[in-house]
Amino acid sequence: MILGRVLGPVVATIKHEAYANRRILMLDRIDPAGKALGGYLVAIDAVDARPGQIVLVNDEGSSARQILNSTTAPIRSVIIGIVDDIQVEA
Repeated sequence: MILGRVLGPVVATIKHEAYANRRILMLDRIDPAGKALGGYLVAIDAVDARPGQIVLVNDEGSSARQILNSTTAPIRSVIIGIVDDIQVEA
């Protein structure tokens, strides 16, 4: 699982049919403190996330395809939750 902050939508006029009628979002990868890790991620939105929100991302192809009920889609990353709060115990 990966934490990310939604930057905004990715728009593509030509894309694989598995992406049809699905929102694609660009995310900044972040640590639990909210600090950017310097990488980005493109993921399918399964939870109606909005720019600025912190989200939980499943970044493993087989599990992502199970969430979307597709065994053959070329999809690796899916947003599976919107994070309300992060608590780290020392």
